[in-house]
Amino acid sequence: MAEPKKIVRRSFFAGLGLVAAAGVAVKLSSTTASPEAALPEEPAGTGYRLTEHVKKYYRTTTI
Repeated sequence: MAEPKKIVRRSFFAGLGLVAAAGVAVKLSSTTASPEAALPEEPAGTGYRLTEHVKKYYRTTTI
């Protein structure tokens, strides 16, 4: 009876490894956004300006 348990355990760990490899593949294949894309666009007008100081602040607040 020990032989069927070994097969079940091996197939479980093989499946677990397959799922982990698939997760890593999905994570690596996804595109990452550049830091500049995360910044808000500068609105037209004379009020708010997206200066280098403000851009630096936004870069430091991202998680």
